[in-house]
Amino acid sequence: MSELLTGTSMDQFEAAAAVPGDWQLLHTRSRQEKALADSLASKGIAHFLPILNVKRTHGRRQALVDLPLFPGYLFLKGNLDDAYEADRTKRVAGIIRIVDQQKIAWELRNLAAALGQDAVLDPFPYLRAGIKVSVRSGPLQGVEGIIESRLRR
Repeated sequence: MSELLTGTSMDQFEAAAAVPGDWQLLHTRSRQEKALADSLASKGIAHFLPILNVKRTHGRRQALVDLPLFPGYLFLKGNLDDAYEADRTKRVAGIIRIVDQQKIAWELRNLAAALGQDAVLDPFPYLRAGIKVSVRSGPLQGVEGIIESRLRR
């Protein structure tokens, strides 16, 4: 695959964050996240696709599979022309403009830091939704976030 799956999540995020422009959220067609990321990489368009390495069982076999953390979505950094260029790949279902650029940059930076630690990511069960938290020690030291509900609405 492309440079997308090499290096750490933090390296991938930092490379995209250094590019001028705004973050856009691309809603991809079904199971097209990695193919779109490859297309964008070949065109030199900055993007960030958070990937989880997940163990899957197929019968008696187990395999490690790289899956997008947010199925159906990819973050693009650039201008609207870059987003329209991505749309021309026929792998994009929609382009979502992000209003609060500082907040998304903060959230993506923390997400990349957490993914880069290869730790199991699961929220602590006794925290309330809406509370801002910061990890004080361990492999995720310094990562911040906001607790969200685990219930689907």
